[in-house]
Amino acid sequence: MEIRRYDEQVPFTTKDGSTIRSLLDRANAPVANQSLAEATLPPGAATERHYHGVSEEFYYILEGKGLMEIDGQEREVGPGDAILIPAKAWHQITAEGAMRFLCCCAPPYAHEDTFFA
Repeated sequence: MEIRRYDEQVPFTTKDGSTIRSLLDRANAPVANQSLAEATLPPGAATERHYHGVSEEFYYILEGKGLMEIDGQEREVGPGDAILIPAKAWHQITAEGAMRFLCCCAPPYAHEDTFFA
């Protein structure tokens, strides 16, 4: 059985500029096909616009509001919104206030699968 405590996972900054706390991924568990992390953005901050070549991604907004852009389409998002980000889709999230959201990637998140313009 694999269980990881939130407060035992050390946050880090991803290539897109968000602060991530990996909850379950290749770095801390025998994960093969997906990853789960919590991301935070301070008020007014945004991830750098990017895409993942292989990973499909879900965002689930826990706290805060912001603007989600996927392949040129924009929508306001807030707590309770689940967002599908297909592989190869350009995307960026901008926080209105402080934001906290879950990021699920399949296959698991990898820095080398993150691309910028």
